[in-house]
Amino acid sequence: MSRPRIVIVGAGFAGYRTAQTLSKLAKGRAEIVLLNPTDYFLYLPLLPQVAAGVLEPRRVTVSLSGTLPHVRLVLGEADHIDLDARQVHYTGPEGEGGTLPYDRLVLAAGSVNKLLPIPGVAEHAHGFRGLPEALYLRDHVTRQVELAAATDDPKRCSSRCTFVVVGAGYTGTEVAAHGQLFTDAQVAKQPLRTGVRPRWILLDIADRVLPELDERLSRTADTVLRERGVDVRMGTSVKEATPDGVLLTDGEFVETRTLVWCVGVRPDPLAESLGLPMERGRLLVDPHLQVPGRPEVFACGDAAAVPDLENPGSYTPMTAQHAWRQGKVCARNIAASFGDGERHAYRHKDLGFVVDLGGVKAAANPLGVNLSGVAAGAVTRGYHLAAMPGNRVRVAADWLLDAVLPRQAVQLGLVRSWSVPLDTASPEVARVPGGPRGNGRSPGGAKAAEPAKNQPGGAPAGNQPGGEPARSRPGREAAKNQPGGEPAKNQPGGEPARNQPVGDGPGLAPPPGQPAPGPDVAPGPVRRTDRFTEGDA
Repeated sequence: MSRPRIVIVGAGFAGYRTAQTLSKLAKGRAEIVLLNPTDYFLYLPLLPQVAAGVLEPRRVTVSLSGTLPHVRLVLGEADHIDLDARQVHYTGPEGEGGTLPYDRLVLAAGSVNKLLPIPGVAEHAHGFRGLPEALYLRDHVTRQVELAAATDDPKRCSSRCTFVVVGAGYTGTEVAAHGQLFTDAQVAKQPLRTGVRPRWILLDIADRVLPELDERLSRTADTVLRERGVDVRMGTSVKEATPDGVLLTDGEFVETRTLVWCVGVRPDPLAESLGLPMERGRLLVDPHLQVPGRPEVFACGDAAAVPDLENPGSYTPMTAQHAWRQGKVCARNIAASFGDGERHAYRHKDLGFVVDLGGVKAAANPLGVNLSGVAAGAVTRGYHLAAMPGNRVRVAADWLLDAVLPRQAVQLGLVRSWSVPLDTASPEVARVPGGPRGNGRSPGGAKAAEPAKNQPGGAPAGNQPGGEPARSRPGREAAKNQPGGEPAKNQPGGEPARNQPVGDGPGLAPPPGQPAPGPDVAPGPVRRTDRFTEGDA
């Protein structure tokens, strides 16, 4: 008799935890297959430290094959799930198609960047959901400071050294806090000729920083940011973004080459494609994480609307703290469906939150105890080390080296602006030139769509002059990185714009007037046509 097959779609906090727990419970009696576009689990809460040069990229990744020895890893992205035939159709990293039959299915596809219908958001926005986006931001910020130091034009220097972060939730607050320290350290070694100091602006329409936390923690974070020099503007949003800057809702136009989109997330579109009952884009499940009417299908994490039994009538928020716990319950209930153990409903107890503000500063309330300053910083780092499923020693070593040695600020040039579009179904995968197209997804996982409007030749998201990233827009709340590595929470808002490029195949002839290769031009013989051409050289 053949072993039953359990297919898990996604290796985020929920998917990884489900696979890890199932591998221990199954003991070889079931085949566990994990479908994921990358071969690693990303510990998302430490991503701002990667962008600020504190941690090396591999420190926040955990090998799937190395830590899940009894789980079969299949690299690819799910394109379609046939519920009646019990099959998952996917596209591999080199464009090859495949099918995975299943006896039990776990949908843990996670979430993607959420856009709002604000002019220019799709053309001038970069998110902060995946490792490629963090690597791009680190290179971009370094480049802007270096270019600013080389110019004698005060206006150009100021625009290059102005960095706008939209969303004052967990992610946005941490990005701004770490970013100010990062750029100040760069300027200390390479002073700007015009005497301009790097300026980070944090925007949100909320009335305070970190509106989800206790007001005391919010005040602590606000004080640290302002003392560090961050321009915190609450009750302010972005009305329009252009290649030269952003127009704020208060009428001010801020000249900048950088706009970081931290306004929240939405569930992966794969969940909605199933045609099952949904709740704000999330797949409705019962307290046992099963889909009603489909007992063989389970869902957890950001893709699932799980009833909150502690608050009847509501659903658990999209945080990794919940995703991690739901993964464990999901695994046990799957085992119970095969006659091993009993089912359990998902219940939770809030363990508190931690927000890393860079250096030795943080804001935290573990078990309801409000902490700030050095004590909060120690608790925050200790929590992350305990929560990470791997790389603890390497992370601690990087923190120690960062405390005693100057930070390295160099451009690696590994990720280009066009390879990390905001509107993508796979923020964890960078687009590649001439890459495969598979079932509605563009190279590297970007969701295929109509070309962006207002771009030359119908070109989608623009690459900013000098290789600077696209500009983003504000949202209702920033992405939330909850303690224990929870990702951004979903925010209310409209559907994202569908105007990202689908990529070019090899051997395409360059359009008339295309400039010579610059920072944002695809390497090799592939010539891009989906790019904003002004100032790229």
